[in-house]
Amino acid sequence: MSNPAPRFGRLIPAMVTPFDENKDLDLNRAQELADRLVCGGSDSLIINGTTGESPTVFYPQKIELFKAVLEAVGGRVPVIANVGDNCTADTVDFARDVQKLGVDGFMCVVPYYNKPPQEGMYQHFRSIANAVELPIILYNIPGRCVVNMTAETTLRLAHDCDNIVAVKEASGKYEQILEIIEGAPEGFVVYSGDDSATYEIMKLGGAGCISTIGNVCPARMKEIIELCAAGDFEAAWKAHQALLPLMDGLFETSNPILVKEALKLLGFPVGGVRLPLVDATPAQSERLASIMREVGVLS
Repeated sequence: MSNPAPRFGRLIPAMVTPFDENKDLDLNRAQELADRLVCGGSDSLIINGTTGESPTVFYPQKIELFKAVLEAVGGRVPVIANVGDNCTADTVDFARDVQKLGVDGFMCVVPYYNKPPQEGMYQHFRSIANAVELPIILYNIPGRCVVNMTAETTLRLAHDCDNIVAVKEASGKYEQILEIIEGAPEGFVVYSGDDSATYEIMKLGGAGCISTIGNVCPARMKEIIELCAAGDFEAAWKAHQALLPLMDGLFETSNPILVKEALKLLGFPVGGVRLPLVDATPAQSERLASIMREVGVLS
């Protein structure tokens, strides 16, 4: 049983943000990376999410980055801008500005650090949805935000706001994820927010993955997702198991340190990370290279 492909497709890499040797935005490299990901089979791209170092790329730079990627992609796949912040008013203002650039949708994270109650999350997302026309993907990641958005709140938003069309779920709570999938209105989908959880979430009826490993080997991740979508869970499991060491390996230190290191190892360097993150150590790089060879991503 295969369900129809959602509007943003199934494999959506959260693109890393390339920097030059001074840690300034490298917009040329960003355009080359966006092209590489599209050619690698990505269905959409998320720009400047956590994997894109959103906490250290400020609003004017985000705008530059969105413009550069839009130009490089040239309408081949949807471009989704991460505009979510922990201040509702700032997010609304920024989303309105970004909407004018011609992006295809937004991703907005549960407000971090403030620790809002469920009603606060509801009002936050509803305020953003009411302020813009574009479709919005919610992002629930308690590991980074401290608070978990419940299935009840997610479903309230899905039913009350026509332009809230998906949630990226990285809570690891499979009962909650199943409740969202079963209670969602038509057209609302759940994406796995963890590469390693994609198989299980798609087995429950999820749509695909907003992916970190998609930066490194989009075709391999796409294979797993397409097999799940086609209902061939036996073949999907084999493909998942074959790639799992790298899915886990990329997270042995804070993301996206090792994703950027992996691209460098593949001969497609995108620069280092901005403080307070630090670049991979030689030992981390060596271990990553051995995992990449083990799974057949690096020769």
